[in-house]
Order: sequence, then structure tokens, then C-alpha cells
Amino acid sequence: MEFRQYADVHDFALQAEPILTEKEDVYSLFFGVLQAIKAGRYDNPFMATIEEDGKVLALMQMTPPHPLNLIIVDEKRIEGIVDVLIKKLVEFRIEMSSVISLKAWAYRFAEKWEVKTGTVHKLLMDQGLYRLDKVNKALQQSPGKWRLADERDSPLIEGWFTIFEEDTGLPITSLEEVKKRVSLFISEQEVFLWEHDGKVVSMMKKARPTEHGVTVSFVFTPHEERKKGYARSMVAACSTELLRNYNFCVLYTDLMNPTSNKIYREIGYNRIADSVQLGFVMPVSH
Repeated sequence: MEFRQYADVHDFALQAEPILTEKEDVYSLFFGVLQAIKAGRYDNPFMATIEEDGKVLALMQMTPPHPLNLIIVDEKRIEGIVDVLIKKLVEFRIEMSSVISLKAWAYRFAEKWEVKTGTVHKLLMDQGLYRLDKVNKALQQSPGKWRLADERDSPLIEGWFTIFEEDTGLPITSLEEVKKRVSLFISEQEVFLWEHDGKVVSMMKKARPTEHGVTVSFVFTPHEERKKGYARSMVAACSTELLRNYNFCVLYTDLMNPTSNKIYREIGYNRIADSVQLGFVMPVSH
């Protein structure tokens, strides 16, 4: 097996995209980030393959400080693939604090990484990946309607961005960086808002478009507006809008939150895979 690291995203894409397009929904995160690397949105991405006789056995991608995204193409060879990957990560001193992958792959990597590095893993996100092809038209809609966010909404979205990170246990982004990101989201017309009686009560954004699909992310309703059906109505209506331009939508859910999983199933989203993000830390010595 040969480990190959790529400096040129277009060379990497030639190897990766034929595999990604075969399972565009399951590999939507990897595929979408690859498109963003192509567009110059990330500095110094890590891109690599493990190959044998010209055949790609695994794909790896990382945009620090985000996790290493791992795809095992030939699952029968997973033991050898993970051994080669870990050997090269250590040899080249590639900094990696977490991995995101389908559940079985992530845990197999974690077991071997712990043995090699002396770290222990912790579960950062236990996620279900859902796909939508058609919205359930029988859903009862909550009062209000959707609209795209514009610049006047920036302060509200910036505040919600931070609360969302706190609620989901994500690392807190600096206010300066949040302002930059929100400005870009709005200029790219990526943020959808649900408005009732002139008040914005919920939001979501589209992310990581691929050739046929798009991701729904950052679904947020402030605490005082929850349990009124706003998020469900917004995701249903805005997913319908997105399906005008894409064949399908995907989204990740927190499997520890049965309410959100139930809501998405009611809209018409179907669970297609389980994904985890595992972080690695040195054990605390006593």
C-alpha cells in the first residue's frame, strides 16, 4: 500500500471525486469541503490517499482546526489501511486532534491511534446522517413564512451563532471571525429565516453544495421560541425551496436529541448512515 499526500487540490480531486460521486449523499461532508478547498476557502488543507496498483483504497482530508475526515473505500482492507495511515501521520508529524467518519471506521481508527500515541478518545458528536428527496406535504405549518437573510439581520445571526456553538458543545469562535463568517453567509444567500409577526424566530443555512445535493445546517431556534413548530416548518419550507435546484438535501442530527430526529423524519428525511466525531486527549495521570 502506498500513502500519497497531495499539494494540488485538482490532482487530489481527480482521485477522490469518482469515489465521492458514487455515494454523494453519504460522503456529502467530504465532497462539500473538497469543493470549498477548490474555491480557495481553506489554507493548507491536508489531502491524501492510500493506493495499491493504481486503485484508491482510502481517502483522507483535513482543514485544520477541523477533524480528519476518513473514507475507507475497500472495507476488507481496513486493518492495513488504518495501520499505514497512522504510521504516516506519526512519521510526518501531521497534527490531528479528532477524526470524523462513519461510526465503524472512526472507532477502528481510534483503537489503533490510542495504541500508537497513548491518547484516549472521547465522543464529541454522535450523529445521524439523513437524506431528503421529497418533503411531506401533509405537514401542518406553523404561523409565519421564510425569507433569505440580509445585512440588517447580521447582529441577530452573530448572536445566535455563538449560542448555537454553546448549545452544541462546539468550540466557541471569536466574535471577529463570527462577523466575517456571517457576512459571507449573507452575501452568498445561504441563510434562511422564519419570520412571524415581523419577528425572526428561527434560522437555518444551506452548506456544502455538491453536484446533485446540498446540506442543511445550523438549524437554530432561540429558547423562548422553541416548541412552537417554527424549526420544523422552516426546514420543510426551505428544503422544498432547495429541492428546486438540487436532487436531494442532507443533514446531520445529534442522535442524543430524539426531538430533532423525530422532527426531521416527519418532514421526510430518512436516516442513511451513522457518523461520529472522536477527539483524542492524553489521559490524566493521578
